[in-house]
Amino acid sequence: MRSTFMHLFFKSPFENLKLHADKVAECGKLFQRAVECHLASECEEFNSLTDKVAKMESEADEIKRNIRGHLPRGILMPVDNFQFFLYLREQDKVLDSVEESLFWLSFRPQAVDEQVGEDIHYLVKTVVPIIEKLAPMVEEAHSYFRSRSEERRVKIKSMIRDIRQIEKESDHLEKELKMKVFGLVKDTLQVYHLVRLVETIGEIADHAQNATDMMRAMIAT
Repeated sequence: MRSTFMHLFFKSPFENLKLHADKVAECGKLFQRAVECHLASECEEFNSLTDKVAKMESEADEIKRNIRGHLPRGILMPVDNFQFFLYLREQDKVLDSVEESLFWLSFRPQAVDEQVGEDIHYLVKTVVPIIEKLAPMVEEAHSYFRSRSEERRVKIKSMIRDIRQIEKESDHLEKELKMKVFGLVKDTLQVYHLVRLVETIGEIADHAQNATDMMRAMIAT
């Protein structure tokens, strides 16, 4: 059985993992504001919001490198190291997809078609709560691995189910929106741009679910 006394001797890696998750949540809020701003046509802060996301993504990368590079040798982790780093990778990819989505949105300075724009806004509003749920889940996991409380384990599993349910909804919205784009938009280049944008937004939820899969595996040990 893995030791539950790690916290008595070392700073838990889950503390920095929570800091990384907090950056993800902050970027989620900025991401939604940036998308809403761009869709509103008359937007003067889109570039500044995009720059803030890029800055936070860089800060999150620094936390990620710190986690990977400063895990004490010989520390007895409460979870499998491989699973822990897979979780970190997927949580980090959430941020990568947020930044990539804004990158694709910036390709077309003019507003997106109103009918499609409303659906993109709704898809983003569906995806962002997934981002915001990661930090509380990591915090709960940190407490669980210190206490091995069954009550906390049950709570984490409930959080995982919530994220999976939202991801299913976002996946359904993504498919419907891509079909709508092909039906409404006539310009080939615009079709490609919108479909890739929608897919990239959908990847935010996909990576968040992948992270929860790793969390589910970790609490199962």
